[in-house]
Amino acid sequence: MSSISDKYSKVFKDTEEKAKKDLLEIRALAEATDANANHEFQVILSLENLNWAIEKAIDKHKIDLVALGTKGATGAKEFFFGSNTVRIIKKIRSCPVLIIPEDYDFVTPKQIAFPTDFNRLYGAEELKPLKYLASLFNSKIQIVHINKEDELDSVQKRNLSLLKSHLDTFKHSLHLVSHYSNKATEIKKFIEELDIDILVMVNYEHSVIEQIFNEPVIKKIGFNPTIPFLVIPG
Repeated sequence: MSSISDKYSKVFKDTEEKAKKDLLEIRALAEATDANANHEFQVILSLENLNWAIEKAIDKHKIDLVALGTKGATGAKEFFFGSNTVRIIKKIRSCPVLIIPEDYDFVTPKQIAFPTDFNRLYGAEELKPLKYLASLFNSKIQIVHINKEDELDSVQKRNLSLLKSHLDTFKHSLHLVSHYSNKATEIKKFIEELDIDILVMVNYEHSVIEQIFNEPVIKKIGFNPTIPFLVIPG
């Protein structure tokens, strides 16, 4: 029995040492490629569930943004840049999550896509990350509304008006899409046609993100934009 325990203990220790080595290599790479002398990089090795580990780090270190480099998990029942990323998007509610596709090379985000259904009023706090990003790069915010109906109802019109007032000092435009096959496809087409550099959505109950997760096509083939995706908790 002790030999089995010793074997598992050695495997665990080897795995931990490899993880530490990999983390230190990532930190060294980040330090070598970083142009800002004010940046500081730390490594955290946790043995907990990924979601719990991230949530604890957010709370302990007062994290403002979680950034994930990711790739899809081919063959998974449900994947959205990979199953771990799906779970993180669904669970992390205390700060925005920035998802960066595999092999992505940085491009200044001059065009931001902001899909919404206008069924919910956005508060100033929720729009802060979007406005900060736009102000940082002098970006244009392309609001895209994907709706089965041709016309907005009274609630949607009110929410649109309030959203425009929040963004009145930013370059922005509105695009209405109706009679679509599925929202994921329309968002992909929108990204390609307008040369969008980054996708931004607010995640809340019955949001566009949640609707995309529930589309049968997503559960089969995934939703995998080739640009960064910023998810703001709502």
